[in-house]
Amino acid sequence: MQRIALGVEYDGSAFSGWQEQRGQRTVAAELGRAVAEVADRPLYLVCGGRTDAGVHAGGQVVHFDAPVPRRARGWLLGINSNLPDDVSVRWAHPVPDWFHARFSALGRIYRYCILNRDTRSALQVRRATWVRRPLDLAAMQAAADRLVGEHDFSAFRASGCQSRSPVRRVDRIEIGRDGDQVWIDVGANAFLHHMVRNLAGLLIEIGSGDAAPTWATEVLESRDRRRGAMTAPPEGLYLRAIRYPAAFRLPAPSTWGRPADPL
Repeated sequence: MQRIALGVEYDGSAFSGWQEQRGQRTVAAELGRAVAEVADRPLYLVCGGRTDAGVHAGGQVVHFDAPVPRRARGWLLGINSNLPDDVSVRWAHPVPDWFHARFSALGRIYRYCILNRDTRSALQVRRATWVRRPLDLAAMQAAADRLVGEHDFSAFRASGCQSRSPVRRVDRIEIGRDGDQVWIDVGANAFLHHMVRNLAGLLIEIGSGDAAPTWATEVLESRDRRRGAMTAPPEGLYLRAIRYPAAFRLPAPSTWGRPADPL
């Protein structure tokens, strides 16, 4: 067998998340059906980062073990021809059998997109979170800088989070603006359930003037989810990239700083 890695993007608006669920439309189910059509049998898919309902991805990575020999381009074209319009495979690449989409990852980057203007958008209603009040990006960045590093992020995890440890290493948080588009990029070795959306909720409150940047430290050190802000809505969240060792020769992911492109 040959192990194949896929780069996958999807609009999460009409999905109940990545993971298969009985009676629900999920990304894993749609992609699994498409891969099975090409392989002529069901295959087990492993993803690099599960996403919740309504969350999008431009840099999801998936692997499977191919039971039949086929060129990477054959997998790419065959799978895409069997996918719905809101899911697409961007690339297919053979990898060694020790590659693992989840456990080989060095880190992940998420982007949270905000439409910051007085009126709502009909075009971005499922692609960004609308915040009417002007956002102070300097205050948001000052708060974000307090969260960089290795910490216990218990105050930013969902109550149902199943991770054994709340400790994560946040390598970088960048906040930027292009006109009325504001984005929050967060890179870490791994994330807790709802961690980015809870970070975004806190930074939006600080940017709106409801709290000082020092509040970020107070919430972090409390290790108490009840001390934090409301969880930001899912439609603004994108899995932007998953980073792997260069030895696997995977296509370079999008990372930082393209303001108009959430993916």
